[in-house]
Amino acid sequence: MKRTFSRDGVDLVYRDVGAGLPVIFQHGLGGDEAQVADVFPDLPQTRRVTLECRGQGGSGYGPVERLSIATFAEDVEALAEAIGIGPAVVGGISMGAALALRLAVHKPARVRALVLARPAWVSQTAPANMKPYAVVGDLLMRHSPEHARRLFDESPVSAELARLAPDNLASLQGFFTRPDPVLFGRLLMAIAGDGPGVSEADIRAITVPTLVIGHDHDLVHRLADAQALAGLIPSARFCTITAKSQDREAYRREFRACLSEFLETLA
Repeated sequence: MKRTFSRDGVDLVYRDVGAGLPVIFQHGLGGDEAQVADVFPDLPQTRRVTLECRGQGGSGYGPVERLSIATFAEDVEALAEAIGIGPAVVGGISMGAALALRLAVHKPARVRALVLARPAWVSQTAPANMKPYAVVGDLLMRHSPEHARRLFDESPVSAELARLAPDNLASLQGFFTRPDPVLFGRLLMAIAGDGPGVSEADIRAITVPTLVIGHDHDLVHRLADAQALAGLIPSARFCTITAKSQDREAYRREFRACLSEFLETLA
């Protein structure tokens, strides 16, 4: 059952399931708790907590100027304090990986182990691979959802994604039916133009056990970025899995297997 946590007057929805080793695991941009549940292994003696970040899932937006990776990470930290979670395994997918990376650097006492799955950022702000999200966000802010979708489908960005990364394209096309399209567009632009707020030196200084999961055939979650993070973190182990666009069931199975093996070494 999902629960509600309020911070700074904003109602945020989270899921807290299981008991045992605490694992805070965050979704990607535009995702929700279900995205995490889809790939998280069924492990006894494991407690999974996932906060639906502002403007995503069932959570409220709050002030638009506060839509940032830093704010989302602060929300996660505040939730952990509120529900009594001490040092935990902290991880996530895409944007969730950026939140986890930020917490590992800025709140090291919170993070006993780290999972960076399909990362879209290393240390840079507004990386080029996040441009498709900014394009969608800009269209949603300036046009009706129907017109915005037509313009996007006719764009070079859409054509490139259709050719090289159809799973990325399908995710982005789903954004045109979201409630509050202008607000959601602001969210997409804010996060696409943001970064984890860490340096490569900060990343090299991470000493906790770390798992990095990556795959090819994805223009947003580039294999090279996953490999770069795994190379920077001295304690990292790297796991390559099948891309969703190639075989969704293999993706889920291999993601769960990599994460399960890692978590079992920590229990």
